[in-house]
Amino acid sequence: MAITMQVLKLLIQCKCARSMGFPSGQFSRVDNFSTSCQWRARKKVSQYSTVDTERYSSLVRAVLSSKTSSQTPASIDDEDCQLYGPVIRSRPPSQQPKVPKNLHPLLNEAKGQSEYVPGPLARITLQRDSNRTSPSVTRILQKTMPPDQAFYLERWKRRMIAELGEEGFKEYTLNIFRQGHLFHSAIEDHFTQETPVKEDPERPLEVSGFVESASHVLNDITGVRAIESAVHHSTLQYLGIVDCVAQYRGSLCLIDWKTSEKPKPSLRHTYDNPLQVAAYIGALNSDTNYNYQVKNGLIVVAYKDGSPAHAHFLNSEQIGTFWEKWLLRLEEFAEK
Repeated sequence: MAITMQVLKLLIQCKCARSMGFPSGQFSRVDNFSTSCQWRARKKVSQYSTVDTERYSSLVRAVLSSKTSSQTPASIDDEDCQLYGPVIRSRPPSQQPKVPKNLHPLLNEAKGQSEYVPGPLARITLQRDSNRTSPSVTRILQKTMPPDQAFYLERWKRRMIAELGEEGFKEYTLNIFRQGHLFHSAIEDHFTQETPVKEDPERPLEVSGFVESASHVLNDITGVRAIESAVHHSTLQYLGIVDCVAQYRGSLCLIDWKTSEKPKPSLRHTYDNPLQVAAYIGALNSDTNYNYQVKNGLIVVAYKDGSPAHAHFLNSEQIGTFWEKWLLRLEEFAEK
């Protein structure tokens, strides 16, 4: 029985060898038998087996027993300071806000605090022949436009020309100016005609959205004093045309009407418009054609789709800040 079991083990061993691709004659004699079929490869000799471990044992113990360095960023800085001297850090250049060379006052002391006497609406026509040497507020702002603002404006212009072509862009620009003119005319009619502007059947359809957009602001405006009236600063020698001067929620304001196809919910989205309003206020206060002074401003941005207009109110403190910025732009224009 024992012999039979050994024969069976031999047969199993040979069968496993054939399945691995070895000829059967190679296993004519098997010294040790095992019920598990395993092929044991020859043990590979490591290149580190010849290393003299006794020679490097002290080095290994030193590395394994060493502690973390006690140096810290502060100690390294102290060491560098002793070796190379203290670090001299450069200070950024001071960016103090510019101040106008001639800080001309916004208010006119000559007018004093005289009480306003109601009268007919002021509609003073701009006499360009008598003011040839006085540039307009719009021209001054265009000639002194900041580089970053000019860059974005030029990029927008190129993008529009790429979409519409040269002639298409000219037509688009003329249409924008035409819509703005019609909107201003509609606002003027609102304050001067008995027929409300929203009910006027002769009102152009292309301006209907702008009027609807500004309707909630118009309801808060009372006591209109001037509409589309020219102003001239006799000392600083510039001029412009004021859209409207009236009471807005109890405050006398110089109002500037703007149209836009994109929303402008924040004052910063109006770019140079606050400077324009401040310039007009300064000119009106200086102009003897007006027996009153204005301290506040209002920028109303109406939208073509009829969505509610954004009304940006500028109090006297804000107007004072933008007045100083306007004076800087005025000085820059004079130096060109």
